[in-house]
Amino acid sequence: MIRAFVATIVSGWLVLPALAASLDAAAVNNAEYSSKLSTDSIEAAAIRIQFLLDRARFSPGEIDGKLGENAQKALKAFAESKGLTPDKVLTEDVWKMLVTASADAAIVEYTISESDVKGPFLEKLPAKMDDMKSLKALGYTSPREAIAEKFHMSEGLLETLNPKKKFDQAGETILVANVLTKQPKLTIGRIEVDKSRQTVKAFGPSGELVAFFPATVGSEERPTPSGSLKVVSADANPNYRYNPDYKFKGVKSREAFTIKPGPNNPVGSYWIGLSAEGFGIHGTPNPSKVSKSESHGCVRLTNWDVGLLGSNIKKGTPVVFVDPRQAGGKS
Repeated sequence: MIRAFVATIVSGWLVLPALAASLDAAAVNNAEYSSKLSTDSIEAAAIRIQFLLDRARFSPGEIDGKLGENAQKALKAFAESKGLTPDKVLTEDVWKMLVTASADAAIVEYTISESDVKGPFLEKLPAKMDDMKSLKALGYTSPREAIAEKFHMSEGLLETLNPKKKFDQAGETILVANVLTKQPKLTIGRIEVDKSRQTVKAFGPSGELVAFFPATVGSEERPTPSGSLKVVSADANPNYRYNPDYKFKGVKSREAFTIKPGPNNPVGSYWIGLSAEGFGIHGTPNPSKVSKSESHGCVRLTNWDVGLLGSNIKKGTPVVFVDPRQAGGKS
């Protein structure tokens, strides 16, 4: 019995490297349609789906190789935009539409540059805002975090695709998601924030959907406003100014203070100010938590998604907050 148990463990060890080796660029780039994809485990087809959604500007949030909640939201929005109303989140028709949208490889090689590893990097990101105010900048904590965000990926997926690779060495060749490194030009006429579905949609002047993003919208502590607001500002690398009147949980200071810019700033790397004091659409230091944890009343996107939105938005653009539940719709 003991020998059989040991043999089972050893055989399991032998299988693990084989599984890791099978998840390479070819496996992802050649992945075919599957009706059964995991919400918990990394799979080649799910990576390809998330890449295709990202390229089509139907953001799955962080590309983590799993068909999770945000990827499912993006798939549903993509299908609706193509006039499809599938019973399932992913069907062969939706898959074909996605594949047609981009012929580019999902995973490509990338050589780590000097700028990727230059820093400066934080030794540790403070958990509390009070401890952030003395820092000179809220940068990344490691080259791995910086590279993962650069390619819209989770650090877990980056590591899975690159076993035994060193992310702090310039010249190292790694596998990354083949996302666009330059922001595409969009003409945005209106933004819609869905408070119950936790999503943001950008519409063109003629009412066509030009981009979709999963979002974290408001909190019970400080609910997001209702009705229609307007964009009053759009700033990259913003400072974060804490107002003690907000009385956020976990913040002890009774005086106003400012936190310096950086991707790990509480509002991330971009701030789109709205015509209600203290409210905006902004980034986040925790892309994996978008749509999964509360914000302080604002609308939170990944840093790359809010960067796309912010770089294309104009002052005066309407931002409409909707809640289908209050209107008797389905969430």
